[in-house]
Amino acid sequence: MNIQDALCPVAQLKAKLPRPLHSLAELAYNFWWSWSPERLSIFRTIDAEKWEQFRHNPVKLLKKVPYERLVQLAVDPQYLQRVKTLTTQFEQYIQQKDNWATQTAPEIGIEQPVAYFSIEYGLHQSLPLYAGGLGILAADHLKSASDLGLPLVGIGLLYRQGYFHQRFTSQGWQKEDYVDYQFEELPIELLSDAQGEPLAIEIDIRQRQVKAQIWQVRVGRINLYLLDTDREDNDPIDRWITGQLYGGKRDTRIAQEMLLGIGGVKALQVLGINPQVYHLNEGHAAFALLEVARQEIERTGQSFEAVKAVVKDRCVFTTHTPVPAGHDTFSSDQITQSFCHYWSHLGLSRQEFLKLGSRRTGDPWEPFNMTVLALRLTRSTNGVSELNGKVCRQMWSSLYPDRSVEEVPIGHITNGVHARTYTALLIAELYDKYLHPDWAAHVTDVQMWAKVDEIPDQEIWWRHQLLKENLIAYARYRIQQVRQHRGEDAQLVQAAEHLLDPEALTIGFARRFSTYKRADLIIRDAERARQIFSNCDRPVQIIFAGKAHPADEEGKRLMQRIIEWSHHPDLWQHVVFIEDYDIHVATKLVQGVDLWLNVPRRTREASGTSGQKVCFNGGINCSVMDGWWCEGYQKGTDGKGINGWATGADYCHDDQSDDQDAEDNHDSESLYRLLEEEIIPLYYDRDSQGLPRRWIEMMKASMKTVCPYFNTDRMLADYITQVYLPGTKAESQPIKVAATA
Repeated sequence: MNIQDALCPVAQLKAKLPRPLHSLAELAYNFWWSWSPERLSIFRTIDAEKWEQFRHNPVKLLKKVPYERLVQLAVDPQYLQRVKTLTTQFEQYIQQKDNWATQTAPEIGIEQPVAYFSIEYGLHQSLPLYAGGLGILAADHLKSASDLGLPLVGIGLLYRQGYFHQRFTSQGWQKEDYVDYQFEELPIELLSDAQGEPLAIEIDIRQRQVKAQIWQVRVGRINLYLLDTDREDNDPIDRWITGQLYGGKRDTRIAQEMLLGIGGVKALQVLGINPQVYHLNEGHAAFALLEVARQEIERTGQSFEAVKAVVKDRCVFTTHTPVPAGHDTFSSDQITQSFCHYWSHLGLSRQEFLKLGSRRTGDPWEPFNMTVLALRLTRSTNGVSELNGKVCRQMWSSLYPDRSVEEVPIGHITNGVHARTYTALLIAELYDKYLHPDWAAHVTDVQMWAKVDEIPDQEIWWRHQLLKENLIAYARYRIQQVRQHRGEDAQLVQAAEHLLDPEALTIGFARRFSTYKRADLIIRDAERARQIFSNCDRPVQIIFAGKAHPADEEGKRLMQRIIEWSHHPDLWQHVVFIEDYDIHVATKLVQGVDLWLNVPRRTREASGTSGQKVCFNGGINCSVMDGWWCEGYQKGTDGKGINGWATGADYCHDDQSDDQDAEDNHDSESLYRLLEEEIIPLYYDRDSQGLPRRWIEMMKASMKTVCPYFNTDRMLADYITQVYLPGTKAESQPIKVAATA
């Protein structure tokens, strides 16, 4: 065994397992298992209690479970057959060569893949490298790239403490807890060189040489590479560059973005990867463009102006944030301090360097804007929904004074979700039976989704009800655990067992608690809301979840108001807030709720994807006309929605209202009216069999109209044909992924 094999964590884990279970080590170190047919049970069967305790981390589970239990499973014929079947599926998936992407875009090969940069990745709750939708979208991008067979590598950062864990005081105020993760217990691998030393790059940050080692995460057929500065040979301050996601002050943020961008390009060079396309997911990674230019200057000896066209030709950019204040900026002093030794390598003066990120190039005090840098040095920019693309063209039109707003070169590719990750197995089984035996490989097929009408109403309804019961049981358990941990009265702890009603109309609201998302819109008229949620004849209940950024005091107050409102004697059984929102909580919610609520201020929701996940599971959306819902919502001839509800104005605003108070009043009134006059009556309109036939009809319409388009297979195909290799003939080939079953 050579040095690399001896250090390989997969080999080390295999050595601890009985021989019949060796293949579990390979599965545990590849996140493919998390969207496989056995994702809910292959590891949970080993020890259900530890599985929950370890946040569904298969590596930690296999390392911590008693060897005696593993030996029991190693002689269990049924379990061994499950392992064998899943291992065969995995091997077939990994080894498949003739894929949709290789047929459609053979120009992108393993030797020159797409390099995808993102500051966060939400692959799974066991790898805490995400805070919200940006990370979920990035992870789904990687998963569909694997499924479609697109040669792609991911670049990101490995955070010692990830994002914070949330807890509430008895007064409903958010507190943040950070824990150090033990990387050796995570499904990741530290790469090493031929001598067995950690593979690392060096980068100048804060006028010091900082070393960052490289970790590998396997995502099906895709490798994600993560940089980590927590090394003993770094200055203690520099070790904390990768301490927390979105933590620290501005000097930490610029250090992280230098590491992601410049360090990420250097890491690709060390790994021997020469990307055909660099794809920046948001502006956090825009410094990568400078390093691509520097390496090209070093290689050719040409000037910055001469290589700029080459850099632009190889780099593309996705922007999400629809407000100027949301884009990362750094002062000229910060940039000067961080890059004083760098711009000379580009052959630029300080002023020329600062102009690259300045909206007004003649202003020496203009902040350095990461999005401006990305817009100037990439050949393609896209927003993440049709409306978002329009908003971005308006927002950045000043950079293109010789063009009309409509001609600003920012397009759009609407986000989607990775259906195989978020579709409940109970519902996926229905799709296998009535749509296609391998429905997940044909998720973009409109004709296949039309077969949803063939699913018997009774069958889809009872499965949906089972998922709702599962959600409610989970919510009760989580809230009971929190109350016990806070040392609350035993009677109150016991009362958690009676929260929520499996037969009641259940609404879900879960997302980042930024004020623009208006989580409190539904309680704007607290008395009217109380009447809706305390109605005994037609009960309605709502489950909240979400985190506010540690520095967002308004977001924290918003959560506190909702929690205080939920304590009303008439509401305590009908309104709950699940603490410490993560991917696992989100999955329970999108699979179990009847109605998904989304009420942001218009044009502030770049796209949104949680409502798309709901549709794959039979849920229905009630949303402001913003983000993806402007494209997803469909009306009938009577002017009413056929696949969900549009609350507030029935059109997409081009710009935000100047009178936010009036807008909130209008939208809350619209929401109450929809609930009282349409949504609640439709849900409780039952036939002699107790089935809400018209509600089920809308569930099916939601599936038929949303699922074929709002998925990451379609999204990635759009990136390939419109961005990575514009002009390819993908439309002539139906999108089909590698089978997972």
